[in-house]
Amino acid sequence: MSLKKLEPLLTDKLAELQQQGLCKGNEKVVTGMKAAADGFGPRYFLEGFGDKAFLRMNSNSYLGLAMHPLVIKAEAAAAEKFGTGPGAVRFISGTYRPHIELEQQLAEFHGRESAMLFSSAYTTMTGVLPQFISADTLVVSDALNHNCIINAIRLSHPASKEIYAHADIDALDKILEAYKGRVKRVCLVTDGIFSMRGDYAHLGKISACCKRHEDAYEQGIISIVDDSHGVGAFGQTGRGTEEYTQGKADILIATLGKTFGVNGGYVVSSSTVIAYLRETSPFYIYSNPITPAEAAAAGAALDVVSSNDGLRLLDKLRVFSLRLRSGLEDLGFETLPGEHPIIPILIRNTEKTTALVAHLLANNILVTGLNYPVVPQGEQEIRLQVSAEHTEKDLDCLLAKLADFRQ
Repeated sequence: MSLKKLEPLLTDKLAELQQQGLCKGNEKVVTGMKAAADGFGPRYFLEGFGDKAFLRMNSNSYLGLAMHPLVIKAEAAAAEKFGTGPGAVRFISGTYRPHIELEQQLAEFHGRESAMLFSSAYTTMTGVLPQFISADTLVVSDALNHNCIINAIRLSHPASKEIYAHADIDALDKILEAYKGRVKRVCLVTDGIFSMRGDYAHLGKISACCKRHEDAYEQGIISIVDDSHGVGAFGQTGRGTEEYTQGKADILIATLGKTFGVNGGYVVSSSTVIAYLRETSPFYIYSNPITPAEAAAAGAALDVVSSNDGLRLLDKLRVFSLRLRSGLEDLGFETLPGEHPIIPILIRNTEKTTALVAHLLANNILVTGLNYPVVPQGEQEIRLQVSAEHTEKDLDCLLAKLADFRQ
């Protein structure tokens, strides 16, 4: 046995990805952190950059809870008590008290009957969606849905699949009208917050649209929403897109690895749905759960979000997000309106996007550039992400360097 015949094919494929602009390239390695000081937020050291300290504007840690003392303390205490890993999948011997307590907390946080943990939000979506799609099911998906939804649909083998134009409720309405009598069940799936743009699905309008058509389908219409970028960072109390739009998903998926600062994914729904998923989802049944220590840390993060401190952090996040949007507009950059801390700078040109990323890196600022074909031609952008860890001086520094680039 040998890889000699395979490796040249893999090399060719890598070269093809490089030519298409799809290679991610070498990952930047964080080697240390400099604590907030002198009116500036935390800075990060990277391998290969010596003593240069970088402002991170591309992190999903929206409330900075990964460094919150209560979250760290909870994880350390649980690691001391339960060890560093679960030791098995949950149905064998891998369920610990912190897993159960966290699931109860998540259900209560979202106003649902039950919750269920997965090893990541990606595996949550790919482990949940296929379990509700049969040979008699139509799947309807927003055009800008995340890759995890796209791959979950590919795993599902539905009777039919329809993609509606981004956030276009009229297009959704026409699809639901057209399929009456053709399928028994409809599964509507969408992101809550769309990760490339920071805009949101109008869940209230989507729910109303689905209700208008539901009686025409023998097994009804169910909505599955992935609000990984919304929960904890959006809405008055951090309950995400549901809170902001006054809509409610039948099945809600989110992550512990962004705002909550830990690791893992989860789903909340009715007790019947969760009981069904525990018996049918292979990504849950045959995968180790997050560690007991991670579960305890996530529980502490939930407590923070639900506290007065959490409300203060959420308010700061909203204020800073609006401040940065306003600053970008004053400089003549194109962005999108909204309150979410994902703030795109629409450059609409690959060369300029690449140049701006390089300019900011040279000035100790980390950002993420999204170029064609990762985004459609003409939609090239820089994705900025605000955190409650940032300060006014951080935003002023970023805006000053952006102004230098414009000049």
